[in-house]
Amino acid sequence: MTKESVNSLQQQDYHLAQINIALMKAPLDDPIMAEFAGALNQVNAVADHSPGFVWRLKTSSGDATDIRAYPDPRMLVNLSVWRSIEHLKAYVYKSLHGEFFIRRRQWFERLPDQHFAMWWLPSDQLPTVEEGKSKLDYLSLHGDSPECFTFAKPYPHPIASQKRNSTAPARI
Repeated sequence: MTKESVNSLQQQDYHLAQINIALMKAPLDDPIMAEFAGALNQVNAVADHSPGFVWRLKTSSGDATDIRAYPDPRMLVNLSVWRSIEHLKAYVYKSLHGEFFIRRRQWFERLPDQHFAMWWLPSDQLPTVEEGKSKLDYLSLHGDSPECFTFAKPYPHPIASQKRNSTAPARI
């Protein structure tokens, strides 16, 4: 990598995008889903005020539950942007969200394919649902990579990894 391309990367900051999908056991207005549905506004407010939060997909309802990204109307999609993996991880596991996350099987079916993916994107861009779906497909086919990854095998911020590579001795 040339010094010019490293400088170009340094001028471009990156954020972490994430998508997760979940198949509800019943429609959102079913009594089975009542506790989950009743907590959505509060859990979303926690996200909105969490350190490192940048953006989340939502409609005028304040959430994304009425976005239909898949043929099955019970499939929910969540798409958000964070400043770092650490910020997202703190929200997912150490906030009110984490309390619901550990109980997710009460409301959601197990999915056979990937249901969560993260990737780095330029900070001046927002992810689309279609982009997120393609990241899930890519992860299912190829596993964790710099293209997209999970908490199990995260990939570093592009600038950090480029700096590390630019300081490595040249191979002959």
